Amino acid sequence: MASSVGEGDKYRSHLDGEEEKNTEWRYGAPPNYEVVNKLFEEGRTKIWPAGSLEEKVQNLVKTWEMEMFHKVNLDDYKTTDPKKYTFNLNGREPMNYEEIMKNGGYNPLLQTSLPENLRVYNPADETAQSSHLAFTTTFPRGFALEILHVYSGPPVIKGHAPTGEMVEFFGMAVLELDERMKIVKVEFFYDSGDLLGGLVKGPTLDSTADGASAGCPVLRNTG
Repeated sequence: MASSVGEGDKYRSHLDGEEEKNTEWRYGAPPNYEVVNKLFEEGRTKIWPAGSLEEKVQNLVKTWEMEMFHKVNLDDYKTTDPKKYTFNLNGREPMNYEEIMKNGGYNPLLQTSLPENLRVYNPADETAQSSHLAFTTTFPRGFALEILHVYSGPPVIKGHAPTGEMVEFFGMAVLELDERMKIVKVEFFYDSGDLLGGLVKGPTLDSTADGASAGCPVLRNTG
């Protein structure tokens, strides 16, 4: 279900090699996943057999995530069919790549029906750039995604002290592939509160010093 992983990364295809020599990278060069791969290997609960369906799905999802966040031109995407691709979260209206690129990779993943005054993070207020800065600053080691089953100085968050605890959340995804084994549809089902709630468990800090009372609560304290 995924191409063989390139020599530069154990889990992700399409990062290097001849086929990527003309790829335009969002931050000027291919990303380096050495830190997050180490985090993944230290915390994973399963080691899938080489060549198994689970290993292929895991590598496919990691490669899909890499392309979505780091490749500028849709023509450079190898894991998806950009013309057909759609994404939706918890049964909401599907989004195409044009909408995803406009909103950034994180905001579509954090759509919520909570009232605005109760949102720890409000994707409606964030741009692609601000959301990327918020989450890469908050999670400097990245996201160590693990596939559990296949069915067919620390930052301050919203005035709360960091706890130093690992933040985990679980969900389910349905990936639809075409006859060329390219992803054409992704559906995620999870509660983003499981992720965001873990960021505000620490004691409340006095936020009057910076005078910040509006805007993104994450960015407000990430410099």
